[in-house]
Amino acid sequence: MKSVAIIGGGVAGLEAAAKLYKMGHAVTVIEKNDQLGGRLNQWHALFPTRKPSGPLLMQLKEQVCEGVNIVVNAHITGIEKNDDGFAIKISNNRLITANVLLLTTGFDIFEAERKEEYGYGIYENVITSVDLEQLFKSGNPILTAQGKTPERVGFIQCVGSRDEKVGNPHCSKVCCITAVKQAIEVREMLPSAEVFLYYMDLRMFGRHFEELYKEAQFKHRIQFIRARLSEAFENPDGTLQIRIEDTLLAKPLKMNLDLLVLMVGIQPQKKDGNLVDMLGLERDSDGFLKPEDQYTAPFKTGMRGLYCAGGITGPKTIEETLIEARAVAAEINGFLSRRKSFIGHEQFVMEL
Repeated sequence: MKSVAIIGGGVAGLEAAAKLYKMGHAVTVIEKNDQLGGRLNQWHALFPTRKPSGPLLMQLKEQVCEGVNIVVNAHITGIEKNDDGFAIKISNNRLITANVLLLTTGFDIFEAERKEEYGYGIYENVITSVDLEQLFKSGNPILTAQGKTPERVGFIQCVGSRDEKVGNPHCSKVCCITAVKQAIEVREMLPSAEVFLYYMDLRMFGRHFEELYKEAQFKHRIQFIRARLSEAFENPDGTLQIRIEDTLLAKPLKMNLDLLVLMVGIQPQKKDGNLVDMLGLERDSDGFLKPEDQYTAPFKTGMRGLYCAGGITGPKTIEETLIEARAVAAEINGFLSRRKSFIGHEQFVMEL
């Protein structure tokens, strides 16, 4: 039986693990946190269907609960390549060996504090899209820091995306549709509130994304304003004043809000201990892991037996991530089958 180690127990890692186990391989999932599921644990509802994330999370966990070896709270301290595959050193002096290694470590979320002009971490009524999703998930009412029900809520797009000043020139791909989904949820929870969505441009690229955008406009009366935010200030009563440039009218505007939501973008992992740098792999121009070939070898890394899938190579929807996980599992299975056949042929020749 051939073995596969998967580093990262999020959506891609869990789906690939389940498929590889069903194909007859010994699979180990290595997760740095104390629970599986990755960023899906942070999510309340999924776009564009707005179905709750819980059932999908439960399904991903249940399909690996038997047969797949799960290691949590595991921090990678070193990886060595050898003739048989890989030796993975993890915390507490543990060692895991595998014939194939799959990287599904995902991405990082932009730290909104870096955009000081937006006021996150400075003004209490400035939150991020991740904070808002956690609030939805908690079931608690939406309130300002002063304990009041917001009457005016604003969403700012592209915080940490398409921004060369912070080193992220790329589009995070999912922020536009996430903002539309969250704006609808806010309107449903606060039917009397005004909700504004400030955008550079809207990229409704996925199936049913455009329909959700139109629903937000016409059914929920979300007000979409094409604008760039220059800065936010706190008023004496704790409300916020934002200064924007309306890029359609080509004039500056000031608006008062009770709550400001920053749609934080997706960025590559670059913190100490990230596996791309640990393994000496090549990064693309956007900083994400560069696959061997975008078209013909999207899951290969250039190192034999080392594969990748999911957000480690760029922003993706959950649907795309699941599809990649299934595809990389099939590719790894093919690699291991060919390797087994080659070894068997080599032994046969030696016996002759």
